[in-house]
Amino acid sequence: MKKSIKRFLVGLCCATLFTGVLAGCSSSTKEPATTTGGSEKMYQIGITQIADHPSLDNCRTGFIEGLQAEGFIEGKNVTFDYKSAKGEIATANTIATSFVGNNYDLICAIATPSAQTAYTAATEKKIPVVFTAVSDPVAAKLVNSLEKPGKGSTGTSDVIPVEQQLEMIRAFMPEAQKIGILYNTSEPNSATQIAMYEAAAAKYNFEIVKVGVAAQADIPMATDNILSKVDCLTNLTDNLVVSNLQTVLGKANAKQIPVFGSEEEQVKNGCLASQGIDYVELGKQTGKMAARVLKGEDINNIAVETIKESKLVVNEKALQTLGLTLPEKLKATAQIIK
Repeated sequence: MKKSIKRFLVGLCCATLFTGVLAGCSSSTKEPATTTGGSEKMYQIGITQIADHPSLDNCRTGFIEGLQAEGFIEGKNVTFDYKSAKGEIATANTIATSFVGNNYDLICAIATPSAQTAYTAATEKKIPVVFTAVSDPVAAKLVNSLEKPGKGSTGTSDVIPVEQQLEMIRAFMPEAQKIGILYNTSEPNSATQIAMYEAAAAKYNFEIVKVGVAAQADIPMATDNILSKVDCLTNLTDNLVVSNLQTVLGKANAKQIPVFGSEEEQVKNGCLASQGIDYVELGKQTGKMAARVLKGEDINNIAVETIKESKLVVNEKALQTLGLTLPEKLKATAQIIK
């Protein structure tokens, strides 16, 4: 009996010593949470989008692709919770609150209203907010400055290359005098963009005519109003107007008045042309910025970014509908959408 107890105690000591050795080896070779392997952390990201339309959908697609390029792969080390506010601010608030309540690692906010609601909700818990498709983050009070955000959020701006757009419109319409802009009166970005157009218009011998709307129901009457005063329309990255683009296009086409888009998806959906940005690329850029935050970089010091290169796209069917031809000076750079 004594020999059995002795053998048991010796075995127990050996087992304890062996376990300690294993533990020591494990602690010395343990990988950080953000590297690949069994110990890798699964990050949770909430994606809040103010409305469903192709431009913003492209931002979301690009965002996920940008993260993937930096090693954050859905199902492997990151999960996404995507929700659309369907154009409703109250819904955007609810989405943001739920993301914060779930204590997600990061919130991606697509478009200014979603960015503002996410920022407000996330501030107390200091959950980082990375936004995209926000034309003027300073005016939206999301950052202190573009260079030094300093408020727990950063991201990418979809500010329009206004001068390139005006130069393109002039090439299509050498005799035009007045450009119309429909805009949402409660959208800070739209006010910023209109100011940019007004500042640059005289250089190209244009006058800007603007008509504001407050809700979807205002679009038909506002469109009739502005079409009676202008030679063409140019869109902003205004979610209310873009979400009702077919109403605007239907009325404009009936009067043979060109509508210029602010980016590629609007041209695919019937606008004549755009010298604008690629929203998938903007989203990718945003995803790569989010990866920097997840890897530990201080979001307060990550400068807001923009895409500096514009992209010329032209809708061939719209050219035919309006009885126009592609200007010779634009042929070398134009991407034609059939």
